Amino acid sequence: MKTILYVALSLLLISSLAAQDVNHTGTISGTVIDAETQTPLVGASVQIVDSDKGAAADLDGRFMIRNVPVGAYSLNVRSMGYTPAIETDVVVKSGKNTTVEIELHMSTVEGKEVTVKTGYFQQNTDEPTSSITFSSEEVRRAPGVAGDVNRIVRSLPSVAKVSGESNGLAVRGGSPMENGFYLDNIEVPNINHFAVFGSTGGGLGMIQIDLIRDVDFSAGGFSAAYGDRLSSIMSLSLREGNRDKFAAQLDFGMMGIGSVLEGPLGKGKGSYLISLRRSYIDLLTKISSIGVAPRMTDGQAKIVYDLSPSNRISIIGMGGDDWIDYDKETAGDDGNDMYGITEGSLYAGGINWRSLWNAHGYSNTSLSYRRIRFGGFYKEYKSDREMLNNESVESAIQFRNVNTLRLGGNHKTEFGIEAHYYENDYDYYMADYTNLNGDSTEVEDIDTTIDETTVGAFFSYSATLFGRLTATAGARLDYYDYSERSHVAPRFALSYQLSDRTSFNLATGLYYQQLPFAILMKREEYKNLKDLEAQHYVAGIKHLLTANTQLTIEGYYKQYKNYPIDTDQPNYFLIDEVTYQFSGVPFNNLVSEGKGRSYGVELTVQKKLTEGIYGLASGGWTRSEYKALDGVWRPRMFDNRFVFTCEGGWQPNNKWEFSTRWVIGGGVPFTPIDAAASAAINHTVRDDSRINSERYSAYHSLNIRAERRFNFKSSSLVAYLSFWNVYSHKNVAQVYWNEVEQKEDTMYQWGILPVLGLEYEF
Repeated sequence: MKTILYVALSLLLISSLAAQDVNHTGTISGTVIDAETQTPLVGASVQIVDSDKGAAADLDGRFMIRNVPVGAYSLNVRSMGYTPAIETDVVVKSGKNTTVEIELHMSTVEGKEVTVKTGYFQQNTDEPTSSITFSSEEVRRAPGVAGDVNRIVRSLPSVAKVSGESNGLAVRGGSPMENGFYLDNIEVPNINHFAVFGSTGGGLGMIQIDLIRDVDFSAGGFSAAYGDRLSSIMSLSLREGNRDKFAAQLDFGMMGIGSVLEGPLGKGKGSYLISLRRSYIDLLTKISSIGVAPRMTDGQAKIVYDLSPSNRISIIGMGGDDWIDYDKETAGDDGNDMYGITEGSLYAGGINWRSLWNAHGYSNTSLSYRRIRFGGFYKEYKSDREMLNNESVESAIQFRNVNTLRLGGNHKTEFGIEAHYYENDYDYYMADYTNLNGDSTEVEDIDTTIDETTVGAFFSYSATLFGRLTATAGARLDYYDYSERSHVAPRFALSYQLSDRTSFNLATGLYYQQLPFAILMKREEYKNLKDLEAQHYVAGIKHLLTANTQLTIEGYYKQYKNYPIDTDQPNYFLIDEVTYQFSGVPFNNLVSEGKGRSYGVELTVQKKLTEGIYGLASGGWTRSEYKALDGVWRPRMFDNRFVFTCEGGWQPNNKWEFSTRWVIGGGVPFTPIDAAASAAINHTVRDDSRINSERYSAYHSLNIRAERRFNFKSSSLVAYLSFWNVYSHKNVAQVYWNEVEQKEDTMYQWGILPVLGLEYEF
């Protein structure tokens, strides 16, 4: 700890001396476009808030504001016939060009009696409920996040507070397998290092935050454009590279050492943006011969080229690999019964063609490929016999086409098609052992492939009536050839502007999802199991407390059907245990008779950055329950009951920034250990008579962060020091039987964790 503090203070002092009393400037440039048609808004006014500096958009919707002093700014953007927008967190760096892309929504308010004040918060009336947008800067600077988009989303009341070590999202009672991720119109199965088999969670985020423009997250009631997911959709937009000149960034932080390179292509007709990163903690532990640490590498790229003013091609790619050797000595010190290696890799990429249809609409069409590999090789501590050998690969070729067409000032439609061709290869071995119920299992030796084609089509129609009411109705059709099954899923949303500051919103819809391949691979007859089904009901109010502060109150109810239940374990909820931390839980005789329900009330207050202050406070009362074969409703493993998050920051000037984040969630349920049965066989045995009857102590953690910016003649440096779990609260990871010490024991999550980081741009 002393070493880290010494290094941080030394860097701050040296850089401070080099950068004092020098006035530096940069440039703000970008485009202003119609949000629904993507066409440029000629003549749009872009003005720096509280400044006389500004510019007007040219024939291509482009603008440039020169000689802007370094610092963080907000842009006031206006165009005749459109609702004004304010773009916050525009950070100007010394000698650099900061690019932004601003979308304006056509104004639909009629009459003088109503003037919608939505400058800082642009509402998507097609998905009016349960959605929020974070800028890349909001993610980058958040304490306890490390640039991980999943972790910033966990600030929301719709996401359970379970573990600081895993970033899997349990959204409104759903398991982490129920979330969808899209990167510039390309579906990605997982965006995390150490991806969990059969799920969408992992350890730490894989995507370099400095490449992201913004993150859109929907926790329910999302539109018909998205299928095969029950709980949430996260859409990440990558920014374009610098079209004017070469630029670079070097990073040193929790995720490792990395670089970002960008520059122009074809005399300004395009750009490239590339990121590469590798962890370093494993190198330090190898040199010191102390402990174990993961090895992680990742990279992303985006190449953009304008074929014509109306047609743009983007090539997008992301990938990474992971490795960790959990050796026998460390396993013994931890009291674990297995040791070994976990490794894996993930690659996804493709090409997206955006075509503008004059001023009437546009289309995005992508063709992509993805491949994710899961590797696990573990032995039993006490006998050294092989227990797990997983060498499985899931891959898919994907096509996706989304079209938006404006039929008139107050009417529009969205429609499209998508298709997947999956090629999955499973080589999975699990030795016989005594499971958590104290029963002996048989050897599982699976060597199989699953090939599948899925096809989907969707359509939605929106109309705004009387300038106040916007209604959206849609549906999607999905077909899975593996099970030879199809579904029709209707969706409906409504938004009513009650006043200039307040809107009432609701959404409902039917959602289907195929079982994860991690379950389907076990037996061919599992293809006959029913697909998962959920019905969403969401209603809420959004109210502007001030121009830059919004209050959102929502209530929701979700009803689930067709969850798989193992008749040999008739009272357990298999889907949660398999998809949160895949641990080789055996299941042999599945039936589609499990049900679930979740409901709650959520409140969020979000303040955008103005006058050097920003923040978000959220809280929720929630319930998440399941019913297995015995007909008893029990809490699911993500049932916090209550959650609360408070985070915010202060920028006293353009050099310093201080922020903090405190999270608390009610203790989640667990099944206690049968101590006598565990002692008899020296192995963890759960008490089946008390399934999820007890709860861990409340989860809570305080994170703080301090950041200092230094600006030189044509470069800049950001140095930050962050502390996770400042007061080192012992959040429980699990209660288990320690086979080494032969006693009931508790495993805890991370204690206090210091994080030092540097970002140098030139």
